[in-house]
Amino acid sequence: MVKILVVDDDVAINELIKVNLQLCGYEVIQAHDGVEGFALAKQELPNMVILDVMMPNVDGYTVAQRIRQFDDTKNIPILMLTALGTIEDKGKGFNIGIDDYLVKPFDIEELKMRVKAILKRSNQLPKSMAIKELLVYKNITLLPETYSVKIDENIAKLTPIEFDIFNILFQNHGTMIPSSKLLKDVWGYSPDDDVETIRVHIRHLRSKIDKISNGKKYIETIYGGGYKLSV
Repeated sequence: MVKILVVDDDVAINELIKVNLQLCGYEVIQAHDGVEGFALAKQELPNMVILDVMMPNVDGYTVAQRIRQFDDTKNIPILMLTALGTIEDKGKGFNIGIDDYLVKPFDIEELKMRVKAILKRSNQLPKSMAIKELLVYKNITLLPETYSVKIDENIAKLTPIEFDIFNILFQNHGTMIPSSKLLKDVWGYSPDDDVETIRVHIRHLRSKIDKISNGKKYIETIYGGGYKLSV
């Protein structure tokens, strides 16, 4: 049975999530502060963590950082819940390595949809590891075993989500990929109002690629449309 750890100091929200996820057939473990949450993550090694940001003593960002620091927990998917919904807040979470971000107040059906999408994709290797696709084109090489991209002799280490995004752009180099398609292919859903998630990831991905590209800009934004990899 899939085991999900819910970490939220709001008892009512914690219980609401627990009841609804149990109805979906998941085993749910509860923690009501960051210290307990991290301890249970280490002890129980759940399949996924749903993590509130604003908690007393230890906040959710700190818990997420600690989860990512240990070999036995670093790959556990994290869905972050918070009332803080600015692009800076999302960027902070995604930079730590969380998998998705849901702003309070949220619809419980959307929560269940995102949980399902995260669990589905967390059991899949990046596409270029799972099937035979283009791994080398001109001066760019994908290194799926380490979630890295090599340009000339320079290497950038990406997060799994960043690697999946780059892989999709790479496989379709020269062609614009709409934001909605990236959301669908990477996260498994494509809500019209969630393009900000893509913007944050593209910004971090572009920053890493620009550092190894010797001044060339590879990731192009097509305003009002999507993104394109120019090779």
